[in-house]
Amino acid sequence: MFNGPIPSSLKRCTSLVKITLEGNQLTGDISQHFGVYPRLKKMSFPSNRFSGQIPPNLGACTQLTALDLSQNMITGSIPPIISKLSNLVEQRLDSNHLTGDIPPEICTLTNLYRMNLSSNQLSGSIPTQVEKLSNLGNLDISRLDGLVPEKLGACTKLESLKINNNKFSGSLPGVIGNLAGLQIMLDVSKSNLSGVLPQQLRKLGMLEFLNLSHNQFSGNIPSSFASMVSLSTFDVSYNDLEGPVPTTWLLQNASTSWFLPNKGLCGNLPGMPPCYSTPVTGEHKQKILSFLLPIVLVVGFGIVAAISVIIMINHNKKKSLEGVTDEARDLFSVWNFDGRLAFDDIVRATEDFDNKYIIGTGGYGKVYKAQLQDGQLVAVKKVHQTEEELDDERRFRSEMEILSQIRQRSIVKMYGFCSHPAYKFLVYDYIEQGCLCMIFENEELAKELDLQTRIALTTDVAQAISYLHHECSPPIIHRDITSNNILLDTTFKAFVSDFGTARILKPDSSNWSALAGTYGYIAPELSYTSVVTEKCDGYSFGVVVLELVMGKHPGDLLGDSLPRGEQALLVNDILDQRLTTPITTEENSLDLLIKLAFSCLESSPQARPTMREA
Repeated sequence: MFNGPIPSSLKRCTSLVKITLEGNQLTGDISQHFGVYPRLKKMSFPSNRFSGQIPPNLGACTQLTALDLSQNMITGSIPPIISKLSNLVEQRLDSNHLTGDIPPEICTLTNLYRMNLSSNQLSGSIPTQVEKLSNLGNLDISRLDGLVPEKLGACTKLESLKINNNKFSGSLPGVIGNLAGLQIMLDVSKSNLSGVLPQQLRKLGMLEFLNLSHNQFSGNIPSSFASMVSLSTFDVSYNDLEGPVPTTWLLQNASTSWFLPNKGLCGNLPGMPPCYSTPVTGEHKQKILSFLLPIVLVVGFGIVAAISVIIMINHNKKKSLEGVTDEARDLFSVWNFDGRLAFDDIVRATEDFDNKYIIGTGGYGKVYKAQLQDGQLVAVKKVHQTEEELDDERRFRSEMEILSQIRQRSIVKMYGFCSHPAYKFLVYDYIEQGCLCMIFENEELAKELDLQTRIALTTDVAQAISYLHHECSPPIIHRDITSNNILLDTTFKAFVSDFGTARILKPDSSNWSALAGTYGYIAPELSYTSVVTEKCDGYSFGVVVLELVMGKHPGDLLGDSLPRGEQALLVNDILDQRLTTPITTEENSLDLLIKLAFSCLESSPQARPTMREA
């Protein structure tokens, strides 16, 4: 909550290596406060009220790898001097008042991985030299005009491409389909694009989020788009499209709003007109031909299909992995970790999911540890094949959909999935120490988990849940925040996992739901109402905070109703005895933690803080 200008003495800190002032209310002309820092590697000033222009002496900071000036009031143009920052990996200048063209010199930054210039007042087009950004993984640009350059198809390391809210002319180039690494999103919405949807987009087999809405696309949606099995969102609303919506597993739970309004789309979705075949008309001879032709085709097709089946059966007998078809392998091979993760590798690493590789069991699947051929360790959650298959499938889809859309440092990263009748599994980053509840059960590890580390864990978890509630649109409720679903790495950093019961809060829905969660962490209001809100996660978070203080589940303490003034008196009574005696500053932090926990455990949801407040 700092405000006012930066002290002028900052200019004299010539040995500065890193400066982060994120999320304050600092003011002043940024070009006047900034000096020359030859050793500076990170400069992060987002979400302040800085004005002025980008400092001209920035080019002297040749060691700079991260530059973030987003969400300020910076004016002027982007100086070509930025091209001197040859080590730059991340550049965020979004949400300012920058004007002018994007300097082509910026395309010489061959180490650049992330570039966000959106929400400014830029003009001109995307530089055609963009192909030189050979390591670009995330690009976000808006309010430009001209054509979408064909050269963009050469940026093959792109994982996320947002070129929405532009005034482009012409069509979407088919070469975008060459970006095989696109996984997070392709968003070209509200960009004035026209023409037909390029068939080449079907090659984006890893893509999770595709938004083509609010343009002037015409013609049909290519039927080949049904092969894009990784899609969780496919929005083509507000265009001039017509014809049938391709049949694919994605559309079983699709929103009609993704396809309406359009010129004449039809399909088997609520609120959409069904697709009818056109009746045959013409002379008697044509009627006979139209009657016989399908019969001939069906017979011919049957013969070809029978031959194909025989060939496939003989071919599959030669497979090294019994019961695993090409289809299963193909469904998974479109997902990768550094281009090396493959279906066969997962099955081979776990010896076809042998029990000796199990490291945990969740509500709807077992978790296996797998070491891939390149030495990379991953965790693989394989869905149970049980009588409750429909419910397990629902959880699988929920986790797959949500984790493919979110990225936050304290939420476990999902690398991919396999969705096939014989094999359904998800692949995650392997978190070495396992879950928090297991740490508490291990005397040595529990002692290593000192008070300062436990306080830091609280912050990690709170930030992850706050991200789900306040930074995702629409908000996401986890619904199962427990010590069993908080994983720790070797440095005891926390990662929230297991999104099988998570819910997306839809603004046009009542958000009623069947009871979900873990006994001892479920908010009390869910015993008499089925309405799910963010405050349910807040209650579970309060339980986890007490668990961190006590070193065990708080149990009966959850039913106690203590006056606020007496909650701090609990410290000596409930503190985990394996911890060393806290010093004065730690006692203050403990008091605060306990007050926070009990505020989250209020019986009335309205009395609990939001996770942003927490």
